[in-house]
Amino acid sequence: MKPEQDAFGRHLLAQYISLSGGGDIVAEIVERDDNYIDYGSEPGSYFSEYEEWSESERIMIDKARGNTIDIGCGAGRHSLYLQGNEFDVTGIDNSPGAIEVCRSRGLKKALVRSIEEIDKFEPDTFETILMLGNNFGLFGSAENAKFTLERMQLITTPSAKIIVKTINPYLTDDDAHLKYQERNKKLGRMTGQIRLRVRYGIYVGEWFDYLFVSPEEMEMILRDTGWQIKEMIDPDQVTFFALIEKTS
Repeated sequence: MKPEQDAFGRHLLAQYISLSGGGDIVAEIVERDDNYIDYGSEPGSYFSEYEEWSESERIMIDKARGNTIDIGCGAGRHSLYLQGNEFDVTGIDNSPGAIEVCRSRGLKKALVRSIEEIDKFEPDTFETILMLGNNFGLFGSAENAKFTLERMQLITTPSAKIIVKTINPYLTDDDAHLKYQERNKKLGRMTGQIRLRVRYGIYVGEWFDYLFVSPEEMEMILRDTGWQIKEMIDPDQVTFFALIEKTS
């Protein structure tokens, strides 16, 4: 990633400075490929502490066991919580700025690495994979999810689990989102598959695919990958969590 494309990382660095007394906290801007513009996560949320998380998020992260990898770790809030509880945890993110923030905040193992590069880890390394912060979306598409889940089989132990959070795209009445979903159907894409980029100041990120799914679609994606849903929290809500375990 070129430095001028790391809009997400520059945004996190600006928030980190602001939280350290360096000014106002700013929101990230997310641009969809139909020209829809919106704010991303709430300012400061990437740095929130365990006590500030929802009850569901606290329940799910406390299911982590053993050597853990945090995919799309952002500013490191989940990784740092586990590290503080004596976990061996590795945070990865494709944003150099995000990893700089993680290291500055004290995360011992933080690597600039994308989800597509997880096969660089040794076999049987991790017992838990974290994909919180809606990071199930990082799979990008159903096809890529199946391919990546197979590679996750290789880097995890036989009793491994994946802890995920995502958004059900069907639980919306926003006309702009509904039109985008209809467009997806015409293009043969999944309803909740979006193409977006992050902007911050003069920095403009690269376009990438992000995937929102319903509980039923998540089950469909996991089929024949060697993974299955063991437990869900809030499956009838817009935001829901899933604990996924190995079947083989």
